[in-house]
Amino acid sequence: MSTLPRRGALLAVAALTLPLVASAAALAQSRAPAAPPSRITAPKVELPSDITGADPAAAAAQTAAGAAIPGSAGAATPSTQAEGVAAVVNDDIISTYDLRQRMRLLVMTSGVQITPQNQEEVVPQLQQEALRSLVDEHLETQEIQRVSKKQKTKDFIADDKEVDDELSDMAKRNNLSYAQLKSSFAASDVDIQTLRDQIRTTITWQRLVGGIYGRDIRVGDDQIDHMMQRLTNQAGQNQYLVSEIFIDANRAGGMDGAVKGAAQLVQQMEQGAPFGNVARQFSSAPTAASGGDTGYISATEEPPEVAKVLEQMRPGQISQPIPVSDGVYIIQLREKRAASGQTMVALKQAAVRLDKDATPAQISAAEAQLKALKPQIKGCSNIEQVSNKAGVVPADLGEADINDLSAQFKAAAEKLQPGEVSDPIRTDVGLHLVAVCSKHAGGSTMPTREQIQNRLQSEQLSVMSRRYLRDLRNSATIEAR
Repeated sequence: MSTLPRRGALLAVAALTLPLVASAAALAQSRAPAAPPSRITAPKVELPSDITGADPAAAAAQTAAGAAIPGSAGAATPSTQAEGVAAVVNDDIISTYDLRQRMRLLVMTSGVQITPQNQEEVVPQLQQEALRSLVDEHLETQEIQRVSKKQKTKDFIADDKEVDDELSDMAKRNNLSYAQLKSSFAASDVDIQTLRDQIRTTITWQRLVGGIYGRDIRVGDDQIDHMMQRLTNQAGQNQYLVSEIFIDANRAGGMDGAVKGAAQLVQQMEQGAPFGNVARQFSSAPTAASGGDTGYISATEEPPEVAKVLEQMRPGQISQPIPVSDGVYIIQLREKRAASGQTMVALKQAAVRLDKDATPAQISAAEAQLKALKPQIKGCSNIEQVSNKAGVVPADLGEADINDLSAQFKAAAEKLQPGEVSDPIRTDVGLHLVAVCSKHAGGSTMPTREQIQNRLQSEQLSVMSRRYLRDLRNSATIEAR
């Protein structure tokens, strides 16, 4: 399999109503505040083709749609019209201009369409989404400033060059130059500073959370072993290539708000909004950064309500909203792969040659040699090196269906997890230590221990980030005007 369970890690949350907008640049790596900043790459943000300026009719339609956003009048700026106060977060003001710009950014990057037929329903949702996103960013920025002042350093705050680099990368991923990217924003009446502020806050917030909590996160070998065993047990099940959107009921003001918001997103995607773009902007799941892509999963990795729907879907379908205990899922089934019934294993060995009629003394000596050697072997990574030094014969046995192995090797391969080494195994030709390099269902790939460790650490850090922001929100004074 190529994916891991994802349910324990949700991104930072907001406490108003309807689904919260995910950050434009969800970032996996973080640094301690006192450490020098490192380059962090934002995920791809697909730009809908109708805002690149290549199609005048489409651009005109998008401009008309933008006019539906309350208070907008062409390329409005703070200097061209009086601005009101949309909300106050502690002592910080969110202006109506800020709110309109964030709404336009949502429309631009998600592919959501505003039409005369749907604007009464869609525009209020966008407004609430945008407001909650801005409230969270102001809370994050205030905390960043507090920590920076306390530690007397700004080294962890993303600088202009880092933001410029992210925007340049975004342009390249969308086959645009940086100048064309800026022009596309201007054509949609979006001040690119809106995106710059979002990227800067996201990079810095992730570093702050990582600096505070990163050193306390520990993933033990037992957790990795449990995960590998779980994935191995699922090897014979049907595999589904899924994209997901999760609307957190707590962030949506309750289950009714989550269901309503999810239904509106399904309607937008049925009208052509790309699933991946919508997931990046509206999903609360950690997969939002990759457009909701979960990779191949089995139905048992999903909540029972989702599994029941998934098993009945056809490739290409998008589900209706699926309520679960803490929110609502929308899933897209991209591919389905039938269970192969095979378990593929890759093996290496360290062996001492022994004749079939070797004496008990010879067998005992070989066993003692291999038992002394076993603790030095760290899976498949150093088995050849250790064997050569000890005068034992190493061999790469390659990958095979576990059912095609000899009885002794099959028994060991079924019991062992990748990275583990067997006790000495007696065959007609010798005595063997067998190391399992990988184990997976036929046609799929088992993640490495390092990949599992990184994923579990990322999930724990996401939980910490959500709790941190929740505590900031609970202690803040937030007034919507």
